[in-house]
Amino acid sequence: MATVDKSRMRDTTRIREEIRQAFGQVPSWVNEIPEVALEGFWTTMRDLQLAETAIPNKYKELIGLGVAGATRCRYCALFHTEAAKLFGASDQEIREAAMMAAHTMSASTFLNAITPDFETFQRETLAAISYVRGQMGLQGGASSTRVHA
Repeated sequence: MATVDKSRMRDTTRIREEIRQAFGQVPSWVNEIPEVALEGFWTTMRDLQLAETAIPNKYKELIGLGVAGATRCRYCALFHTEAAKLFGASDQEIREAAMMAAHTMSASTFLNAITPDFETFQRETLAAISYVRGQMGLQGGASSTRVHA
């Protein structure tokens, strides 16, 4: 079994200082993260979750809120709700994100319980999307996103 060169491990003091500068504190739960995992955790949080990326921060936090609801994590639900508000999410957007997560979980639970043929599901889904895309083109382009049943 290979061993790890511990001299390559990052300076966790510097990482904690970055966290303190970002949040005004190092939350106590962060100090519970094993030192070998701290750099990876912080790098992902800093460079993906908190940074300006292809997905606007508000939407990333609404995604996080949906996942928090699905995993029933009150810690993450609190964090992502407050962060979504910080990035401009309204109470209505927060409720809709939570309902979208609930709807997706409901449909997922149903589909996984009845296990329809995936290739059929895929073919039907792609055909439905193609149909709606065509309908949107007839109704004035991509700005019309409402699906009528």
